[in-house]
This record gives sequence, C-alpha cells and structure tokens, in this order.
Amino acid sequence: MVEWTDFERATIQDIFAKMDYEVVGPTALSRCLVVYPWTQRYFGNFGNLYNASVITSNPMVAKHGTVILHGMDRAVQNMDNIKETYSELSVLHSEKLHVDPDNFRLLSDCLTIVVAAKWGRDFTGEVQAAFQKFLAVVVSSLGRQYH
Repeated sequence: MVEWTDFERATIQDIFAKMDYEVVGPTALSRCLVVYPWTQRYFGNFGNLYNASVITSNPMVAKHGTVILHGMDRAVQNMDNIKETYSELSVLHSEKLHVDPDNFRLLSDCLTIVVAAKWGRDFTGEVQAAFQKFLAVVVSSLGRQYH
C-alpha cells in the first residue's frame, strides 16, 4: 500500500477538481499518439491517424481521452486501494487488449505535460512530485505484463 501525505492527497484532489476533462483528456491522448506513434496500433478502429492534425481532430480519440480521465476519478476516490480499484481494467488491457504496459507510462508523461501547461506557475515541483507519484501508482496498477 502506498503512503500518501496530507499534501499529496489534497494536491491530487485539487488537480482533478480543477481539471477540464473534455480538454485535458483528449489533448493528452492526442499528444501520446503523435509523440509515440507506435501507440496508435491499439486504436485501429479509430480510423486513419496519419498525422497530428487528423489525430487531434478525431472525435473517437477525444472521446477516449475523456473516458481515460474519468476512469482516473476512480483512483482519486480510492487512493488507498488503487491496485484493487483497477484490477478488472488491468486484466482487460493486459489479457484481452494486449496493451504494452509501458504505454500507460507514456500517456501519464503526456498527461503531466498537459496539466503543467494548464496550471503554469502553480504546477510547482512539489505539485508535480505529488501528481507523478499518483500517476506512477495508477500506471503500476494497470500495467500487468501481458502474455
């Protein structure tokens, strides 16, 4: 179990309370698909993702980015038991969808960049440390090795 300080808990709650899910989620997922094009292989049913303009304007990418962020609400609400919270989702992504666990880390890096850009100077080193600790726990909870 992860130990959270009062500052970390408050910071994570604050970040998600202020987050515009319909902007941040699509922006983070789009960035991930553009910067790490090999991650596109999991989204073949989203149509042609051949360049950044097409990716950022794709409504299926936007919708899934929003779904991802809303899925993170579960972790925010269950910070003391994130691994169990995501056990079924982990099985789905690893055993059925065969998602490379490293892709969750890549997406979390893109999410950190997007949140930092939105928060500006308020995204201090301490805030970033708390956010990245939270994302690392989420990533490790989702990132089972697939067969």
